[in-house]
Amino acid sequence: MAVSSKLATLRLPPLPTIGEIIKLFNLRAEKQLSQNFLLDMRLTDKIVRQAGSLRDAYVCEVGPGPGGLTRSILNAGAADLLVVEKDNRFIPSLKLLAEAAPGRVRIVQGDILTYRMDRGFNHDIAKRWEDEPPDLHVIGNLPFSVSTPLIIKWLDCISTRSGPFAFGRTRLTLTFQKEVAERLTASTGSRQRSRLSVMAQTYCTVKNCFTIPGKAFVPKPEVDVGVVHFTPLAQPQIQQPFNLVEKLVKNVFQFRRKHCFRGLAMLFPEAHRTELTHELMRLSCVEPTLRPTELTIPHFRALSDAYSQLCSQSQGLISYEFREEQRLKRLHRKPGTHHHKEAPPAPEEEEEEKKEH
Repeated sequence: MAVSSKLATLRLPPLPTIGEIIKLFNLRAEKQLSQNFLLDMRLTDKIVRQAGSLRDAYVCEVGPGPGGLTRSILNAGAADLLVVEKDNRFIPSLKLLAEAAPGRVRIVQGDILTYRMDRGFNHDIAKRWEDEPPDLHVIGNLPFSVSTPLIIKWLDCISTRSGPFAFGRTRLTLTFQKEVAERLTASTGSRQRSRLSVMAQTYCTVKNCFTIPGKAFVPKPEVDVGVVHFTPLAQPQIQQPFNLVEKLVKNVFQFRRKHCFRGLAMLFPEAHRTELTHELMRLSCVEPTLRPTELTIPHFRALSDAYSQLCSQSQGLISYEFREEQRLKRLHRKPGTHHHKEAPPAPEEEEEEKKEH
């Protein structure tokens, strides 16, 4: 009885609806910022439930907008809610919520891609990495334009235990385009298997929770939205630096319809490409005719370990980029001479990047 009465005192007093807030402050979603408002409190409550119990928890909400998801977080009992909002048009409506929940809401106007979340909370809440996750959650209805670069940045932070993960294995509950959500959780062999699948699953347990129809948002996006929950692993599945792993995985999937050795070959300078690719396949014991979608995390672990070994034997190899080599070749061509037109190096990678965004 005492617990339920305590939770009742944490619930917000009667407030204008989010729809009324939008009218009151003359707010509208900016298309160039890929903003979409979620007005249905039943759906925002459902998103919050995917994070687990928030009673007396610490929460950082990314891009709260007019505050629909913010209300659900507060009603779930969060004791300390830090909201990070880039768009200053939403600050007055967020201040209204802060006044309705005294001492429980802190507002930061800033860009989540550059915000130092490790400074946002007291380190007394931190847990050892090997222990259970801290009572800290990151939740957000992300603009589509920021969702993929943000999750890649946070996966990198997991690898270095920095940013939100300076406090331990902080859990994330985030929205993505439905197709991106499917890619994040895609299993080996599936059509949706991609760079995002491998990177996310290397560092986290990833769960595609549920799908929200596009018609639930204002304005209605052209796609449905997936809610995805991430729990960082106590040990990543690949024990190599994040940048090395990402470079290798990205090269593999740039030719997703080819055999895997085709993309892996682009890790090496043209003058030594053939022999180094063969050596990579030999060291890793990975079948070169496997398709990128058929490669398991253990395959990528073996390839990353082999590539790391080759980089340690060849100075400068880790920084090699085949596009830069091609650019320099074009610059050194003599004016007036004719060359066969080179095919675009990775048309499938461009397609892949578009789908991930």
